[in-house]
Amino acid sequence: MHPFVHAKNKPDHPAIIMGGSGQVISYDALNRGSNRFAQFLRSQGLQIGDTIALCLDNCPEYFELVWGAHRAGLFYVAVSSRLTAAEVDYIIADSGAKMIIASASLGAMLDALKNGAQRYALGDHPGWPPLAAALADMPDTPIADERAGTDMLYSSGTTGQPKGVRVPLPENPALDGPNLLVSLAMGAFGFTEGCTYLSPAPLYHAAPLRW
Repeated sequence: MHPFVHAKNKPDHPAIIMGGSGQVISYDALNRGSNRFAQFLRSQGLQIGDTIALCLDNCPEYFELVWGAHRAGLFYVAVSSRLTAAEVDYIIADSGAKMIIASASLGAMLDALKNGAQRYALGDHPGWPPLAAALADMPDTPIADERAGTDMLYSSGTTGQPKGVRVPLPENPALDGPNLLVSLAMGAFGFTEGCTYLSPAPLYHAAPLRW
């Protein structure tokens, strides 16, 4: 369920609590951050059905970027931060990603990338504009043409090149449309509105990203 729903009903409730630092991000902050990123995507010419790539360590911003891309109707490719530059280049080219956002901590890997996609860094890295600065002047209100996007994930490539799984955008464009994972979590595992979910795995993997 998109965080804008919770932001309306309980804006100050924690959406994210970082286990190591204890940093707390409220649903209101998460929703506003996702709006800023959606606004930024439109300002850079990305439209419904376009693709971006995220090559990031686990961090609070990951959620803002994914939900922002989702509400902009994009395909968002979660790229493993443990891949080589050649492997990342291949996924960017194969997926048709027009933009890559990467963690500055990946250092030398970023320097070795050869793709021509727009580049932005979380943190400071030479030659990569900092995403935080680009988002600073973006409005935190919804874009005019919101519609639900979806992820695009890749296999590990152990039998050759990684293979992308590109499913169509959801038929229902509503951000608060039915979600099978929510229904599964409630029915099979007894999730309720007050539950806290622990997510220790890398968010570039399918299950952590979707849960």
